[in-house]
Amino acid sequence: MTRKRSPKRPKRRPVRRRAAPEIHYPLDSSDRERRRLVLQAELLRGITLDTFRAAGLAPGMRVLDIGSGAGDVALLAAELVGEQGSVLGIDRDEHNLAFAQRRAAEAGRKNVTFRHLEISSFAGKNLFDAVIGRYILLYLPEPAAVLRQLAAALAPGGIVAFVEPDFSTPARSHPPAPLYQKACGWIYAVVEASNMHRDTAAGLGKYFVEAGLPFPQLHCRPWIGGGPGSAIYEYVAETVRSLLPSAARHGIIPPREAAQMDSLAQRMEREAVSSRSTLIGCPVIGAWTTLA
Repeated sequence: MTRKRSPKRPKRRPVRRRAAPEIHYPLDSSDRERRRLVLQAELLRGITLDTFRAAGLAPGMRVLDIGSGAGDVALLAAELVGEQGSVLGIDRDEHNLAFAQRRAAEAGRKNVTFRHLEISSFAGKNLFDAVIGRYILLYLPEPAAVLRQLAAALAPGGIVAFVEPDFSTPARSHPPAPLYQKACGWIYAVVEASNMHRDTAAGLGKYFVEAGLPFPQLHCRPWIGGGPGSAIYEYVAETVRSLLPSAARHGIIPPREAAQMDSLAQRMEREAVSSRSTLIGCPVIGAWTTLA
């Protein structure tokens, strides 16, 4: 009796993992940009402080701050951990680090140090009690992989806490303030053109779990304001100014509008005050968890 041969199964082709799209950092590196970062820190101080306190940052802890920029997050953490604690801030921009170091010295913060280092190059075990960051994961091609790498540097029971913007939700105003809406639209357009993660904040739970971390606790707060003298006008105008080179490459801001950038903050203020508008920025989400 002749046995029938089973049909050959087609060979399975290996699944190729799609490379994460290249992210182009759209902001410049200048003293003016660093002053903008300080202004941003003032707007975000409340949710950042609430996130770190809820996460459990406490006196005596060793903290790693990634993407330190102008140093505001590291300095805030230094307040919480006190003289018995320590904070290490890392950043790839040497000019940012020099600026942050001067600010720490001027503030008399001896428990803060800064190091020139790419986040992807950081490695170590049981070095810190907490790893923190603000407005940094949206620039990283694979946020979950970075979180997994950084969590390896934590001691048992270590804290992971991040604050991120949600650029998938439009900024708005009520009653409408058209110039403010237009300026925010330029910012959102550059974010998208640069391949940044527009929905980083909304995806924080996903990133934490993919990194092998417990699902985080979350809270959300947009920056909001209006009326005479609000810091929002200068912050939005300075953000647009810092994005101008990137916006020009992508044809986002018309040359006529770019030429009027020096008066953008004043024009936004006049319009918003005249219409009695409340200005609402993108949602900002704080997320934190503790290693099992």
